[in-house]
Amino acid sequence: MHNRRIGSATISAIGLGGMPLSIEGRPDEERAVATVHAAIDAGISFIDTAMSYCLNSSETGHNESLIARALASYGGDTSDVLVGTKGGAARGADGAWSFNGDPATLREACEDSLKRLGGDSIGLYQLHVPDPNVPYADSVGALRDLYDAGKICAVGISNVNSDQLREAHGILGERLVSVQNNFSPAVRDSEPQMRLCTELGIAFLPYSPLGGTSRAGGLGSSHSAFARIAMEHDASPQQVCLAWELAKSPIVVPIPGASRPTTIRDSAAAADLKLTEAEFAELDAA
Repeated sequence: MHNRRIGSATISAIGLGGMPLSIEGRPDEERAVATVHAAIDAGISFIDTAMSYCLNSSETGHNESLIARALASYGGDTSDVLVGTKGGAARGADGAWSFNGDPATLREACEDSLKRLGGDSIGLYQLHVPDPNVPYADSVGALRDLYDAGKICAVGISNVNSDQLREAHGILGERLVSVQNNFSPAVRDSEPQMRLCTELGIAFLPYSPLGGTSRAGGLGSSHSAFARIAMEHDASPQQVCLAWELAKSPIVVPIPGASRPTTIRDSAAAADLKLTEAEFAELDAA
């Protein structure tokens, strides 16, 4: 597994998105844990989770607790695995999503996440989404304070535009190490944020890099260039997609979700796939 960086941490070039293990259509716990273990076996050392990855408010933190149990039961050294979680989004009793960037709420959410994940501090804590009812500077300032208090080791932001990224960077400085935005062959409107992250030396973490759980399997059918190039490399279209994203910038760390060991093994292998300049250009224009 090739390595990249999130702040001062050296991590795998491909991460694991934990969301599919805890939301609608999730696997049973045995398969979920096996998926996490398969990821680690494949060299993946970054796992992304969130307090809101659950079915509803009765099980807030489901994914964080699951990831913690999977790491504890791995049977090998997991000290190099960076777990990033997020606060600022939640699911209600009916499963509806809501957002709350109030500083006091974020501080409480961080404390709860820390208890579920264990340890002395959270490796990477991210503001899940800007709350339109709270000044963005106030929400970001809460994460700065959590960092300064030693509750978190690094700060990330998610679902942001370029102005919000610049504002957060101005408040956080070197504390800000990552931006997590939606990016895939079908969703490319975060290109400006990726370029800005490259300029600032901040990791860019594409979520749903294969198009999301419901579309990932059909990526080759929806985007023929990825399927054709995959045949030339004896690879899957999904591997070609992740290799394309990795080739866009050295700060990119895709975090494909997975609910089966075979899926995350396939994704991890993308780090070894090298595209030619012509192939990259074709995919970039597709």
